[in-house]
Amino acid sequence: MHERTAPHKGTVTQRAIDQIKALIAEGRLDPGQRLPTERDLAAQLGVSRSSMREAVRALTFMGVLEARHGSGVYVTQLDAGDLLESLGVVADLSRGPQMVELLEVRKILESTATALAAARIDAGQLAEVERHLRAMDATDDTEAILAHDLAFHRAIAEAAGNDTMAAVLEGLSSRTFRARVWRGYQEEGAIDRTRREHARIYRALVDRDPESARTAAAAHVGEVEQWLRERLDTKGQGPGLSASH
Repeated sequence: MHERTAPHKGTVTQRAIDQIKALIAEGRLDPGQRLPTERDLAAQLGVSRSSMREAVRALTFMGVLEARHGSGVYVTQLDAGDLLESLGVVADLSRGPQMVELLEVRKILESTATALAAARIDAGQLAEVERHLRAMDATDDTEAILAHDLAFHRAIAEAAGNDTMAAVLEGLSSRTFRARVWRGYQEEGAIDRTRREHARIYRALVDRDPESARTAAAAHVGEVEQWLRERLDTKGQGPGLSASH
């Protein structure tokens, strides 16, 4: 007589995760709403309480749910930035060819976001972009340049007016990710070229020229992509060969 194989626990937990996500997608659970008790929700979805507990834990980690001590579990506001936060982990841990793939994605999104920003940016947002551009030009301190570089691109992404795109770009452009490229750029004396590329992007924003902005941003990220490809070709795929700018 053969022993009966128990269903894989991960499969049951995944089903519970999918069912809770469906409740949210269908509008039966709204952002900010409190979930039923663990026991009631487990009974409603036809899973064990332990599987439900694991599903809630996983969705909390993803930023979909929020456990409030003494109050219960709630659906978060489902902000794109929170839900896409794990992209930053992917970017931080990437290396070799995967880095190039991430740069290809960033080039597409960055150029689109910059084109949108050229059409939508207001005077205050433009002043913020200029402030970080001037700050980058005024120092040779790598950490300061890095900080203003991040803020420069973040301000442009925000000016594009698409929160989801801005959140994806934020994830693809984590500080750790960029810092690796800045170190390499500094070693090879390419920071002046990067400053010129930033200035070109800024001029396109000032001119309210979406196509020039798109081209300038694509060229900017494309330079980094090409630099990384060449570095991988000549030095292999060691742990230090991963970055974005």
